[in-house]
Amino acid sequence: MYTLLILLFVTVACLMTLAILMQSSKGGGLAASFGTMGMGGVFGPRGAANFLQKATTVLAILYGLTCLLIGFIGRPVGEDSGSVIQRELQRQQQQQTGTPLPVAPTEEPTQLPQQQPPSSDQENPSPNPQ
Repeated sequence: MYTLLILLFVTVACLMTLAILMQSSKGGGLAASFGTMGMGGVFGPRGAANFLQKATTVLAILYGLTCLLIGFIGRPVGEDSGSVIQRELQRQQQQQTGTPLPVAPTEEPTQLPQQQPPSSDQENPSPNPQ
């Protein structure tokens, strides 16, 4: 059912795009491909405009309805249907109030011995200590 709605949604979106692009504008648009402005063409002098306006309206309504249906069918149901933020807050509260989670033992970090600043005796050592 969900796949059928997605296919319908994509089809309606493509058809609506074509219907919008085919409507005549100041430059003529793609509507001129159905006949010249004055000669009548396939739909008559104003038939193309009326047909395309009605088609656009119907396709826009179908587009909106399929959006709503996909939204209702595609939403999660059950235990997982909630805000991610609310679930994270509940998890943090459980960690703070509940028993602590087991922590793997870690090794103590090895510390480098701190070097003492050189004293005044060590600053100028003599080359020949005797």
